[in-house]
Amino acid sequence: MIGYNKVSSVLARGAMRPVESPADRPSGGSRADPGADLLEFWRVDVELQGRPILSGIDLSIRKGEIVCVVGPSGSGKTTMLRTLSGFTPPTAGQVLFQGQEIRKPRRDIAIVFQDYGRALLPWRNAAKNVELAMEAANKPRAGRAAEIERLLTLMGLGGHADKYPAQMSGGMQQRLQIARCLAQTPSVILMDEPFGALDAMTRQTLQDEVLKLVAAMQTTVFFVTHDLEEAIYLADRVIALQPNPGRIARIFDVDLPSPRDQISTREHPAFLKLRRQLFDFVKGAEP
Repeated sequence: MIGYNKVSSVLARGAMRPVESPADRPSGGSRADPGADLLEFWRVDVELQGRPILSGIDLSIRKGEIVCVVGPSGSGKTTMLRTLSGFTPPTAGQVLFQGQEIRKPRRDIAIVFQDYGRALLPWRNAAKNVELAMEAANKPRAGRAAEIERLLTLMGLGGHADKYPAQMSGGMQQRLQIARCLAQTPSVILMDEPFGALDAMTRQTLQDEVLKLVAAMQTTVFFVTHDLEEAIYLADRVIALQPNPGRIARIFDVDLPSPRDQISTREHPAFLKLRRQLFDFVKGAEP
């Protein structure tokens, strides 16, 4: 894991679920691998400076699943992500990756930040920013150039290897940050409102690129967003948090046809119904 001092927050659990061990808990439905729980939150509480932030988080996430987290401000969305990243340990309970407790940041869990301008190194060009992840992992120099070229091309940045972040648009910089995360060869990508600062068209393009990446690489994505439509469009499941302290209020299964399309998916009756349900939930949960 690249050592940056920024991160976001983690997950929460259904308050009415029975107390059981992580291995005994069933998982919700999704398009993901039906037999592989990759991430688990088991009875997780988080307190910061004596203040409860998350309470009773209990959730399993499968390999290849996209889980989006929504909720009003102060509901602990970013704290969930921070707990999953290993930056914020739980006060109680366990956060597990492949059955092992997450105690610190790890290279197979990568983070894409919203503020790409601060996440990228301005004195390094695109290729060298991607190579940073390889340096941190002590990957052999032989083969780096070919892998960097492959990742940049995958993210639509082929031919831009020599450009510096200041020479790139916001969308290109965010693509570069994702390419650098992929250079870690992660099993999980944590995304903290990564497209919030981008214009609508660029945001939709990157949403589709994330879906293609997940389909091609079976990467698991934990995605924090305030954009309810974005959550529905991307997710297999949407986790709705309630504040004070943050806890899972509802889990929405997203039953939409794949592959998803920016026009037809958003016009689908199931999309419109779920959008209304999420809007009503967030409005009702606001203090």
